[in-house]
Amino acid sequence: MMKNTFVAMLAVVGAMEMQAAPAKPLFVETFEKAALEKVPEGMLVLDGEFAVKAEGGNKFLELPGAPLETFGVLFGPSQAADVTVAARIHGTGKGRRFPVFGVGLNGVGGYRLQVAPAKKMLDLYKGEDLKVSVPLAWESGKWTHLRLSIRSLNSGGLAVVGKAWQEGAPEPAAWAIQHTEAEASPAGRASIWGNPFSGTPIRFDDLSLTPADKIGK
Repeated sequence: MMKNTFVAMLAVVGAMEMQAAPAKPLFVETFEKAALEKVPEGMLVLDGEFAVKAEGGNKFLELPGAPLETFGVLFGPSQAADVTVAARIHGTGKGRRFPVFGVGLNGVGGYRLQVAPAKKMLDLYKGEDLKVSVPLAWESGKWTHLRLSIRSLNSGGLAVVGKAWQEGAPEPAAWAIQHTEAEASPAGRASIWGNPFSGTPIRFDDLSLTPADKIGK
């Protein structure tokens, strides 16, 4: 019964957010004013040869197709909860190899919403622990929108929700990922992640971090 109530509250919150005016962002980076072949000031590269590139009149942050390891960048102010991170990410498959990419909150050991095309899944991790997986249809060579949000529950604990959809499709009203935690997480910065398993670059664009409302009565 409690789970059904929680899911219903999330559905109402999601519908209200899509109709409401956007909250003033805590961080925005579109890379349009960023210098090529560099990483914008204030973004912390954990590892990887990230650099701003341009194609077709659009600028983005690119992770090269090699080496085949997981790399990330931290950005924005440190936050514990009641915040949403969003980004557009572009990856391509090659044969039977596919990239893995995502967005995160609460720093390196925090929550990560990850697209895993080889499994056709959208995964939620906390650190190295897989919390939730749901099916995801993904098409190579298209930009994918990701949105991950951590909300305080007035009854205690956290709600962690996320969704992903590809460019050209409408944003889903419902959260595909829905997870609760009994305890709050330490504050940390937002993040983007990528592993170019396919040997092709991964591109990141339109990063944002915005405040989010608590959930429940």
